[in-house]
Amino acid sequence: MRTSTDRMITRVKSIYIYIKQKGTVTTTELVDEFGITQRTIQRDLNVLEYNDLVHSPSRGKWATTRKRVKAS
Repeated sequence: MRTSTDRMITRVKSIYIYIKQKGTVTTTELVDEFGITQRTIQRDLNVLEYNDLVHSPSRGKWATTRKRVKAS
């Protein structure tokens, strides 16, 4: 059985990959795509932003930074 931390890490990785593939996405688009609450998406985006992996070029929109990431 996977822990809640494992699920969160997997979800955050998926969100990062989705944003990287799409370019720029809205918070609402992420809610619709991943089927989770806006508050959960916001927490996950905060984790990505804290680690300098995404930024918000305008309110409610998100894009990846130029930081290089090694995906595993």
